[in-house]
Amino acid sequence: MPQAAKRVKGRRLRSGWLLLAAGWSLLAAPRLPLGAAAAYGAPDEVSAYHPQNGLDPGYVDLYNLDFADAHKQFSAWMQAHPEDPLGAASDAAAYLFAEFDRLSIIDVELFADQSRFDSRSKLTPDPAVRQAFEDRADQTNRLADAALARNPADANALYAKTLVCGMRSDYALMIEKRDLEALSYSKQATALSRQTLALQPTMYDAYMASGVENYMLSLKWAPLRWMLSWTGAGTDRQLGISQLQVTASRGHYLAPFARMMLAVAAIRDGHAQQARDILTALAKEFPRNSLYIRERDRIH
Repeated sequence: MPQAAKRVKGRRLRSGWLLLAAGWSLLAAPRLPLGAAAAYGAPDEVSAYHPQNGLDPGYVDLYNLDFADAHKQFSAWMQAHPEDPLGAASDAAAYLFAEFDRLSIIDVELFADQSRFDSRSKLTPDPAVRQAFEDRADQTNRLADAALARNPADANALYAKTLVCGMRSDYALMIEKRDLEALSYSKQATALSRQTLALQPTMYDAYMASGVENYMLSLKWAPLRWMLSWTGAGTDRQLGISQLQVTASRGHYLAPFARMMLAVAAIRDGHAQQARDILTALAKEFPRNSLYIRERDRIH
């Protein structure tokens, strides 16, 4: 392969973000208004995290960066619901978030600055945490495959498998900078997310990934956007922000994370105060998470 093509191929994969939704779905999300405030989440267009089921306490702990308690909550759910693959997937997410936190990967300004993101260094993962993450990911797939054997239309099982592919893609991309492996997992996630949304269109968390993909790739220079579009990648900025807004306002587990991503979009587009407002609201919802205030105070 010519060196120029290799460079383009490498750059193609460095445009991602922390995609826990894992649905590289190319399905069109519901369109929302794209006025200046609406684009990033006006106060009346985003929703606070409202607990709905037994997994929610673990996600509240996760967003509060209390990973030990998150593991306890998810473990309790897995014991009470041993056939539910989403419990194991959620516990895998707690391992992944903890490693991202330890390695200081969650950095709003890093993702708002494309050159900094592209030049970031390869990181050194904790082997024990990686093994625990992989064990939970494998457990998720075993449980999901068993559920799908019983019912091929089990959207929850497909969504759990989508999460696993996305998280493995995130790990490869964000920690190890193994771009080709990340691409392979993302392709698997694409097919799974399409199946999931076809069965359950209201799983709005699944729109997160395609929203990030469309928005982030829309920022690339025009020739590269054209090449990416031929691979099936989304490069539509307005669609991307619409999809992020869908998860932020209608999603559940990933709604807080979608709102943080909208803060990144606001910074990139020169709307610093809107980004501060989003992060301030998140800090009120998750007061034990010092990240939101720290990131807000760094915005200029």
